[in-house]
Amino acid sequence: MRALPDSVNHLIEGFSRFPGIGKKTAQRMAFFLLKTERQLAVSLAKSILEMKDRVHACPLCHNISETSPCGICTDPKRDETILCVVEDATDLLSLEKTSEFRGKYHVLGGVISPLDGIGPDDLHVDSLLERLEGVKEVLIATNPSAQGETTALYLAKILKPKGVKVSRLARGIPMGGDLEYSDEATIVSALEGRVSL
Repeated sequence: MRALPDSVNHLIEGFSRFPGIGKKTAQRMAFFLLKTERQLAVSLAKSILEMKDRVHACPLCHNISETSPCGICTDPKRDETILCVVEDATDLLSLEKTSEFRGKYHVLGGVISPLDGIGPDDLHVDSLLERLEGVKEVLIATNPSAQGETTALYLAKILKPKGVKVSRLARGIPMGGDLEYSDEATIVSALEGRVSL
């Protein structure tokens, strides 16, 4: 005989699939929802469904958006001559929080990782190359991991012949760290100290 009803076990299993959420935390979340008013659970469920229905990738930069193209791509105050390449939307959000970068972005959708079977063709590299008209500098802001470095070197190799300056975030972000978890001061320092590749 199981101690918990199947519906509670299913919810705990669902929560435990979230990154950084273990079984204990998932169980606490499920019990919180059991104890709280029904309206909170309904509101949460509606928010999840609304997000899944309305949010999509921008056709230009591949950031998440409810509009097409996204607000950053259509912002006339953004500098169109500099393009910042990031791994995913969470990295873009981390850079945006600093208010230091005023160019445009390109979200790769991951990094080159041969061990995981991810190559350049699995990323948004072709659409990056299509966006180079009028761009003077491409700032590569992949995470300072082995895969991020491999991706940065690959991008530098294919971008340099296109006549654009290729730069990389400075080493203010620790090796193995993620932009998503870096504080704003560290990201500002890395932006200011970027170097050419």
